Amino acid sequence: MNDSLVIIPTYNERENAELIIRKVFSLPKPFDVLIIDDGSPDGTAQIVRDLQTEFPGRLFLEERAGKQGLGTAYLHGFRWGLSRGYSYLFEMDADFSHNPEDLIRLYEACTLENQDMAIGSRYIHGVNVVNWPMNRVLMSWFASAYVRFITGMPIMDATAGFKCYTAQVLRVIPLDRIRFIGYAFQIEMKWLAFKYGFRIREVPIIFTDRTRGASKMSKGIFKEALLGVIQMKVSSWFRRFDRFPTPPALPVSATAATSSPETR
Repeated sequence: MNDSLVIIPTYNERENAELIIRKVFSLPKPFDVLIIDDGSPDGTAQIVRDLQTEFPGRLFLEERAGKQGLGTAYLHGFRWGLSRGYSYLFEMDADFSHNPEDLIRLYEACTLENQDMAIGSRYIHGVNVVNWPMNRVLMSWFASAYVRFITGMPIMDATAGFKCYTAQVLRVIPLDRIRFIGYAFQIEMKWLAFKYGFRIREVPIIFTDRTRGASKMSKGIFKEALLGVIQMKVSSWFRRFDRFPTPPALPVSATAATSSPETR
């Protein structure tokens, strides 16, 4: 087993599935791949099953009934990967908007630069987006600026979905308390990593809009993010972010007994 797992959610990605899988497996650094398919009616899962015979022990498939949301797909993948002992877990889209070759750069940010989370950032050095209409570029850039203003996170690309987590981050973040399943999921995971004090590095990438298949973005998903940021900020005022919980104090009688000379 490799130390790294790339989690790729799919829904109707038959045009991209085989291409993205083969590209990841062609990289000089070995990665395992977990496809989480939400009942794609176009046969995406069957394409993955056919490829599993070619890549045994490296390509895995989890099938779910119907569209359950991007966030729940990644949470499923995180739990799956943690239970199998992976040290580095990646989020990546299936449509080549994230260049698979950048997986190595994210991996090196965590392994060589001792970061806890690496983010493939479109905005850390200007605006590095290809094939998006200007209104979508502006919407995405201002969304990140809005998140920084509300939360105080020093992250230029707060909505980025191309990331590497160390296993420690995903063990500390309470995955069962993640509230959002759409666009806001990406913000919430960064917010929690930031609040728990993990080291986060933005790695510059070039984001290229898909050329095959249909986008899953919608106005409802974007609205969830705008409102969700305020909810996350307010709720943070009423919770603690202790990475390592403090052991409960001993009862006074037990403390006294432990320190008594007679008991030594």
